[in-house]
Amino acid sequence: MFDFLIDGFGVALTPLNLGLAFLGALLGTLFGALPGIGPINGIAILMPLAYTLGLPAESSLILLAAVYTGAEYGGRMSSILLNVPGDAGAVMTTLDGYPLAQKGLAGPALGLSAVSSFVGATIAIIGLTLFAPLLANVAVMFGPAEFFALMIFAFSSMSVMMGKDPIKTAIGAVLGVLIGTVGIDSGSGVLRYTLGMPELYDGIDFVVMIIGLFAISEILLMLENSHSTDNDGELPPLGRVFVSLKEVLACKGAIIRSGLIGFIIGVLPGTGASVAGAVSYTTEKRLSDKDNTFGTGDMRGLAAPESANNAAAVGSFVPMLTLGIPGSGTTAVLLGALMLYNITPGPMMFTERPEVAGGLIASLYIGNIVLLMLNLPLAGVFARVLTIPRWVLVPAIAILAFVGVYQLHSDLFAIYLMLVIGVFGYLLRKLGFSLAPVILGYVLGGLMEQNLRRALSISGGDVGILWQSGISLGLWVAAVLLLVLPWLVPKLLAARKLSAG
Repeated sequence: MFDFLIDGFGVALTPLNLGLAFLGALLGTLFGALPGIGPINGIAILMPLAYTLGLPAESSLILLAAVYTGAEYGGRMSSILLNVPGDAGAVMTTLDGYPLAQKGLAGPALGLSAVSSFVGATIAIIGLTLFAPLLANVAVMFGPAEFFALMIFAFSSMSVMMGKDPIKTAIGAVLGVLIGTVGIDSGSGVLRYTLGMPELYDGIDFVVMIIGLFAISEILLMLENSHSTDNDGELPPLGRVFVSLKEVLACKGAIIRSGLIGFIIGVLPGTGASVAGAVSYTTEKRLSDKDNTFGTGDMRGLAAPESANNAAAVGSFVPMLTLGIPGSGTTAVLLGALMLYNITPGPMMFTERPEVAGGLIASLYIGNIVLLMLNLPLAGVFARVLTIPRWVLVPAIAILAFVGVYQLHSDLFAIYLMLVIGVFGYLLRKLGFSLAPVILGYVLGGLMEQNLRRALSISGGDVGILWQSGISLGLWVAAVLLLVLPWLVPKLLAARKLSAG
């Protein structure tokens, strides 16, 4: 395990990869600081540029992973200073972060959030180092039936844990699966949903899908809300940015507990930082809020979600690297980035492409230190990003999106398709749908279909193979329990209270 990590540091410490880790951390913090941009949009914009520049797979993944973790750091800024979450994972940060800023403690709040993010991410990186190779050894025993059951479990956990409305989450995932079936069916050669367009015979390209669904839809929302989201350049006074040791030690229990909670939740497929932040905040409130100070500017209420959402972001790499199952919407995009390089994430990647898996894990240690060094002294500089007017920001994002897609395809049809998908994503968001289940369905749908066909081919069409082994049966049972328990438990508690009354 440690030899594997040492080899990874040999990859991550090359001048190119060190520079990319620093650049990704810097850009990720900026993307996270801007409300509504977040890690997915940042990665979607940079991914085609990294690919067309000819970066090796490990270097490209190090850059994009640094953007991901950096955006989790940066998302706290608008949450604390403007009461506007930078991304879904920073929603819980607003509950105590903004009241602290109103009390004149914006600087210490930013400092504490940086330290909490560092500790939470460090806990998760150590967990990733220890458990990812072990889980990869177990995953080698998975066959097509086990992988199909695992993806069913991923969809069920996603529908329960991601978003406020499980029905809309499930619909979004199904829409993603349907979009993933466009093109020539690899098994039968039948054309599916191509509308007679030869350009769709190869399916909808991943980069076009990602940039259209996230970046273009975000641009449309920015244009719609420009009158209400532009600020006047006024930010709360930061004061001192460095948080005191006494303030950090007062929150040490919340930081460590939330880091562990965030890592465990991040490992579950389809959950992500938003779920981790909510669970850690409510848990810490029950354990520590003896005086009902949470929600009024309690440092512990800020530290808990900040530690958890960064730990969850790193934890989501575990299922992606070991099982080929994205742990969040952002790791689904990173999984697609690996597929651009014809690399299939999963247990064999640790032996076939150790420089990719090892270099990524080692770079997370380096990137986490870089992020702390950037975010403590430069919090005030990053905060000024919030004053960028929308009339500058929207054209810049649009140019990067169009250039990225055209560089990769050199085809106007890809541009038009990106715009159509962008409008589709915009409509979904207006209707209250989360886009993360759509992209997870898009990525997992093809893999699920392939493994289902392989399993049925092995069994001669006998569906019993799908739950024949102990692993696959356990995953099916877990998937059913995830769907049934959230509906059943409240009814049982209500019935018990009624009978007791």
